[in-house]
Amino acid sequence: ITLADIEAAERRIRPTIHVTPCEFSETFTELSGNPVYFKLENLHMTGSFKERGALNKLLQMTPEERSRGVILASAGNHAQGVAYHAKRLGIRCIVYMPETAPVTKVNATERFGAEVRLHGNNFDEALAEAKRIGAAEGFVFVHAFDDPAVIAGQGTAGLEILSQNPFVDAILVPIGGGGLIGGIACAVKETNPKIKVIGVQTARVPSMQAALAKGEPVEVPPASTIADGIAVRRAGQETLPLVARYVDAVVTVEEEEIASAILYL
Repeated sequence: ITLADIEAAERRIRPTIHVTPCEFSETFTELSGNPVYFKLENLHMTGSFKERGALNKLLQMTPEERSRGVILASAGNHAQGVAYHAKRLGIRCIVYMPETAPVTKVNATERFGAEVRLHGNNFDEALAEAKRIGAAEGFVFVHAFDDPAVIAGQGTAGLEILSQNPFVDAILVPIGGGGLIGGIACAVKETNPKIKVIGVQTARVPSMQAALAKGEPVEVPPASTIADGIAVRRAGQETLPLVARYVDAVVTVEEEEIASAILYL
């Protein structure tokens, strides 16, 4: 993807996706010894940045594709982001989740308008079934991160940060599959290469770090982590080149550090 793709995505989603605040934190500034700001992506309707990429993808679908409906696998924010905007646009949305998915996540996704189907003992099995059904029945598959339209949509958060705080020195971004950091890093570095972009992964599932070391996506062993939303075992084919080109460093954090940060937040 390019900066032009991200700028086009911003124009496309702006009527619906509001600009989230980028707020100064006295607490984290004092803790770190640096002025710290938080981009409050939790203030979207479904509580996550995932809406940006989901809406950008849906708005680029042809009328014929919309009539077929969308299908995906997710147990969390991606499912809710796609479901919410698909319902707004009159697009049928089917979400596959593992049979072990928490009832709260199933209910939340259904509340936003999706048809939830439970399949398999883990996410990988649910994903495989979603792809199989999608191919067999003609649905459009919406990937959580490895899709140029989704990446460009997530990158709009980077453009907002630049407009809200043009003197930013560094941006820290969580990494699961790499959609958010890929989009943000492209937007930021193509606008101001001096700004550092640092990726942060849980040490238990360091898939992007492993992919950078190998030069290609590799599957890391499964592991439980508090950061279940970014416990992606394999970095994306589309996202890895963006991270390799634009991201200055990828660091990992331990479970105790994540828990401590949650308490401070």
